[in-house]
Amino acid sequence: MSASAFQFDNSYARDLPGFSVPWQPASVPAPNLLFFNRELALELGLDPDLLDGPDGAAIFAGNRVPEGAEPLAQAYAGHQFGGFSPQLGDGRALLLGEVIDRRGARRDIMLKGSGPTPFSRRGDGRAAVGPMLREVLIGEAMHALGIPTTRALAVAATGETVHRERPLPGAVLTRVAASHLRVGTFEYFRARRDTDRVRQLADYAIARHDPDLAGTEDRYLALLRRVAQRQATLVAGWMNVGFIHGVLNTDNVALSGETIDYGPCAFLETYNPDAVFSSIDHGGRYAYRNQPAVTRWNLARLAETLLPLIAGQDSEAAATRATEQATGVIDDFQKWYETALLSGQRAKLGLQGGDDASDRTLAEDWLTLLEVQRVDFTLGWRRLADAADGNEGPLRALFADPQALDGWLARWQSRGDSEGRSAADGHARANRMRGVNPAVIPRNHRVEEALAAASDHGDLGPFRRLLAAIVRPYEETPERAAYLEPARAEVTACYRTFCGT
Repeated sequence: MSASAFQFDNSYARDLPGFSVPWQPASVPAPNLLFFNRELALELGLDPDLLDGPDGAAIFAGNRVPEGAEPLAQAYAGHQFGGFSPQLGDGRALLLGEVIDRRGARRDIMLKGSGPTPFSRRGDGRAAVGPMLREVLIGEAMHALGIPTTRALAVAATGETVHRERPLPGAVLTRVAASHLRVGTFEYFRARRDTDRVRQLADYAIARHDPDLAGTEDRYLALLRRVAQRQATLVAGWMNVGFIHGVLNTDNVALSGETIDYGPCAFLETYNPDAVFSSIDHGGRYAYRNQPAVTRWNLARLAETLLPLIAGQDSEAAATRATEQATGVIDDFQKWYETALLSGQRAKLGLQGGDDASDRTLAEDWLTLLEVQRVDFTLGWRRLADAADGNEGPLRALFADPQALDGWLARWQSRGDSEGRSAADGHARANRMRGVNPAVIPRNHRVEEALAAASDHGDLGPFRRLLAAIVRPYEETPERAAYLEPARAEVTACYRTFCGT
């Protein structure tokens, strides 16, 4: 393979010595490419023809380290379900290095499932086909929905068996991210009282994600503010598509504002704010409705690591002032989140300007209707666009009591009429709504069907067909009708997701 397949520029290895452990991926017996993202490869400035075949499979399975890569396992800690683990780290992942994409952005190239590392904690460091293909499906769906996310470049089968509850075929994911800097990365060095390395890490994060802050006064407070604003926008995006991350530990909160780690994640079907699908979330800590509050809690943990840097000097007065400033940022998270949420809800309702309080009430009352009437979240929003187009029938058909809609619809239509009264205006409004309210999401039962076919039978057909549908989420055609259908209520009621480790 040409040495120019990847052009690495590895700032993490170069600028942060001692923040990771150099390590090599384990070799596997039979690399075989199951998925390759040609569109993403082009975006990264790679030649897809060099990588879409046996040579690419050898790289993506870990058997061949491309020239210029400097594989390393990153160190980080994390609060997991509220309890602190001072050392986690990449137990089955390796950062190969970084490339500069066609837009000039730096992107990490990471292997996941590439064998044990010094951080494996008695784990085997492997991954199975199903969870790695899940990362493809959910990550590409989120990308198509316009929500910041890590993405899958490739999945390669290894020819090995991974032993979990039962034997499973092994695989390695190649994940692309703006970076893998996490809240837990900062916690790792704070737990060791290594303020110099926390500062070094913060300066690196600023240079990578917020270079305009470099060298400015109060840059560490400004970094906290930027991260909080990105997370507010991200979580609002999740809430507006009904996504439940499932394991919002601090090691899964990226400073870049991307969604990272698609383990026990799921999408809502029947709208239930208390929905929990993760098999390990016994107390509902990461339930759908709790995601904003948990994210704020996670950001407070980041703030704690930055307090000595924000203070700038070792005095009680400086420490008090830093605590007040950081607390102010954490308190502002709710405001930023609510602004981003309402902006998305307005678009989903087909509205533009207006009074924040009344529009927020309109949106909240709509969600209450969906909850009380046990309406499918995605279809409820989608069929609202039909109502904007003058056809209320498909929307009313979703409701056990269609008359329950009457009062709210009258308010919504009156609110919309204030922005345009003609039939043409209504049609344009409906089309705008169809551009933000997806018809197709990765329905949980469809995801499980696709993964079972691939894992148990080596049949990638259902996976490929589902992927083709979810990357065009706003297209509604007769041949895609099956992907719009919710699972039966009894299936959703007992549905559980697993972390895939």
